[in-house]
Amino acid sequence: MEVLQTKLAFQEDAMQQLSDALVAQQARIDRLEGRLARLVEELRAKPEGGEDAPEPPPPHY
Repeated sequence: MEVLQTKLAFQEDAMQQLSDALVAQQARIDRLEGRLARLVEELRAKPEGGEDAPEPPPPHY
């Protein structure tokens, strides 16, 4: 009986650690999705020929 109680205690601890890891991962995913959405909006807001447009190649190309 004592062995079962010990195993149960370890399993409960492992489940809590997994749950904590899952919560942390979801929080990170949420933050990254927010950052991605903001970057997409920034890219959509930039004009095609803006100051960040690539320079044409030099004439000797």
